[in-house]
Amino acid sequence: MTRLSAADAVPEALRNAIVALGNFDGFHLGHQAVVGRAVQRGFHERRPVIVATFDPHPVRLFKPDAPPFRLTSLAQREQLFAHAGADAMLVFEFDRALAATTAEDFVERIIVGAIAAAGIVTGDDFTFGRGRAGDVALLAELAAVHGVIAETVRPVCAGAERVSSGRIREALIVGDIAAATRLLTRPFAIEGVVEEGNQRGRELGYPTANVALGDYQRPRYGVYAVRVRLDDGSEHEGVANLGIRPMFEPPKELLEAFIFDFDGDLYGRMIEVDLIAFLRDEAKFASLAALTEQMRADEAEARRLLSA
Repeated sequence: MTRLSAADAVPEALRNAIVALGNFDGFHLGHQAVVGRAVQRGFHERRPVIVATFDPHPVRLFKPDAPPFRLTSLAQREQLFAHAGADAMLVFEFDRALAATTAEDFVERIIVGAIAAAGIVTGDDFTFGRGRAGDVALLAELAAVHGVIAETVRPVCAGAERVSSGRIREALIVGDIAAATRLLTRPFAIEGVVEEGNQRGRELGYPTANVALGDYQRPRYGVYAVRVRLDDGSEHEGVANLGIRPMFEPPKELLEAFIFDFDGDLYGRMIEVDLIAFLRDEAKFASLAALTEQMRADEAEARRLLSA
């Protein structure tokens, strides 16, 4: 998988590609349908496939104070696009200049000119250009002028509702991990570098790998059964607290993962933590002894769920 920047020239080998256009944060069932169609077209037309995404998310430019809402990092999206069969990920830096680009200029100068797309695939709700003036009908019209076929993929529904990033965020907020997993087709995962803590978990017999939540959507605060991937490719089961640690001062928002049957130094290493099941809400206990007793119960329940 090649990562490209829209500010740089597209290599000759990736020109005349089928381009999947969208934000694709989360890469859920609906996004997978769009990229899957682009990969299918690329195979039949013997063309490379590029997935174009935007970073930061446009909302972050227009509403810089909005609470964190990201479902996937760029690195996670790159890996997911590769698994879906794409040849490259192209990143548009969403800044004031891009936001001011007209719909016509976006297609003619960027999509057809700079990227040299031979075909385009989007979802039916894709918008582009200054003030989001462009929709899929205008995209098809503008692209056709240059002999490029722009294709729209119909929405994917789960039950009566279309699959969307917003629906996944709602599920995470209430702790409905099963629903989020179903819509994503995989567990929601938080990736980050393990940072040094105050060793309180180690003192209680539960050393944890602590990861800042960064720009990720905040799931319901609480304790989760988790699966942890290390940077060496190994996977491990565990239990994690996600929240502000009400037993300790000062409050600090963290994901603290205790990895079962693991003994090693993870400080400074990149890990990815899958949320598999919600166990309980965060709570403040009367004593550290009571907290430790509950942690043992959490570990036992997480082991039971993960073994199933």
